[in-house]
Amino acid sequence: MQLTRTLLEQELLRFEEYYQQRLSNNVGLLNSVLQYLEKQKGKQMRPMFVLLCAKLGGGINEQSYRAALLVEMLHTASLVHDDMVDDSMLRRNAFSVNALWKNRIAVLTGDYLFSDGLVLSLSNRDEEILRTYSNAIRQMIEAELLQMVKSKKIQVNEQAYYELINAKTASFLAAACAAGARSSFTDEELIKTIHLFGEKAGMAFQLKDDLFDYGNAAIGKPVGNDIKERKITLPLIYTLNTCSAATRKKLMHILQHHNTNKDKVDEVVAEVVKAGGMDYAERKMYAYRDEALALLYTFPVSDTRAALEEMVRYTTDRSY
Repeated sequence: MQLTRTLLEQELLRFEEYYQQRLSNNVGLLNSVLQYLEKQKGKQMRPMFVLLCAKLGGGINEQSYRAALLVEMLHTASLVHDDMVDDSMLRRNAFSVNALWKNRIAVLTGDYLFSDGLVLSLSNRDEEILRTYSNAIRQMIEAELLQMVKSKKIQVNEQAYYELINAKTASFLAAACAAGARSSFTDEELIKTIHLFGEKAGMAFQLKDDLFDYGNAAIGKPVGNDIKERKITLPLIYTLNTCSAATRKKLMHILQHHNTNKDKVDEVVAEVVKAGGMDYAERKMYAYRDEALALLYTFPVSDTRAALEEMVRYTTDRSY
């Protein structure tokens, strides 16, 4: 993401100042947790998408920074809550909040970030941007609950899978892009185009994550972890829908009764690779990437458009 970081060098420094200031708090314990989270932050892809989409519309302004700040606060809050729900002790190879301060503090920290994000938007009358993010969060929560229900029964409907990851992942990146665009564009049709661009990029991003589960243990979670959690993703859906009846019966038995057995999970992974499930999911991933780029190419050639293209390609080319 070299072009993006170069193009946004000053803006990212300013964003970082805003972020550190927002996470500074007079309550000692809360301040300690927030500062810890600030030090453990990730690549901050979503704020970069916000700022680039704002820049595409003419220029980054104070509302653009608030939109970028809000998406990072909401994303961080969701990760804190996810780690607690999943009983995960690690996040980005560091201890999670619940590992260091226990669940009660994790819940309150996530709640604080959500509520402080609301205050940030409402106090600056950023109602449309808040509405954009709120709709995405609602979709994410509904999708998470739906996935929990479906985990009790093996689902192999490919279209249902796309709808799930759209709501669970793509909707939030789409909201980030739309929020950035809304801070600088005045044409609603162009904002809708950027929203759809973010959705397509988000779909490609999630498909890449699903592919990691079948061949990259270096990303911080074991290969086959989705299978152990009974999350049936596209590589496995394709395999179950195309394999022989005998293989399907064997795989379904493992998924229903031995999904936590490492050797059995390895068998499933091997069958997915053999059946071409990874290749199929990769083709779908690139198709979504190309749809995102086609939407992006409707905007005039510029360094900002090139940086957004770099970001989209990064979602599918990344190694972790």
